[in-house]
Amino acid sequence: MGRLSSKPAESRLVKVPASQVTLNAILTVPEKARGIVIFVHGSGSSRLSPRNQFVARSLNQAGLATLLFDLLTPAEELNEQGGQFRFNIALLAGRLLEVTRWVAENPGTSHLKVAYFGASTGAAAALFVAARQPESVKAIVSRGGRPDLAGSTLPLVKAPTLLIVGGNDPEVIRLNEKALDLLSCKKKLEIVRGATHLFEEPGTLEQVASLAQNWFEQNL
Repeated sequence: MGRLSSKPAESRLVKVPASQVTLNAILTVPEKARGIVIFVHGSGSSRLSPRNQFVARSLNQAGLATLLFDLLTPAEELNEQGGQFRFNIALLAGRLLEVTRWVAENPGTSHLKVAYFGASTGAAAALFVAARQPESVKAIVSRGGRPDLAGSTLPLVKAPTLLIVGGNDPEVIRLNEKALDLLSCKKKLEIVRGATHLFEEPGTLEQVASLAQNWFEQNL
């Protein structure tokens, strides 16, 4: 899985049904892909997140498929007040679960092992689902995430989990250390020196992409 794809993978916009809504998503499946990483973005973000798209391209080049999807509909984004949607971990996890089922049933992706890449509150949703569907999720990476928001589900997670935090993000480091203690699966905390919460500093996002790729290759 560490070999580079022989030709650039094509991305396409897909519509994923989830209960009463339809979610927009970008699906990229390289030739001979053996795993797919579902990106679960944080509050205030979307499938168009430049940081997640950067990491996704790196994974595609390594032969991994990716799916970046919107957790909220345009109408929900427009009517968002006080984080009623973005910080509702149960709602976000429910949508992620339905997207994961879609991946398992879609003819173009059903053969692929599933992993999650979560950011901010999306990391909590990823861990929440992994705890309840241990047979469905093979690996998890969290970037600047809030795994602590997964609460009492953390000890139930079986998928190997990598937590990546910026070295200049002390509060999130503390929250990730707390979550790490509660995880009973294969786990690791990586602190990227010189990085703040959004990993905007030169070279830091490249480190995130490299760490994520290595983790997925080891565990998928």
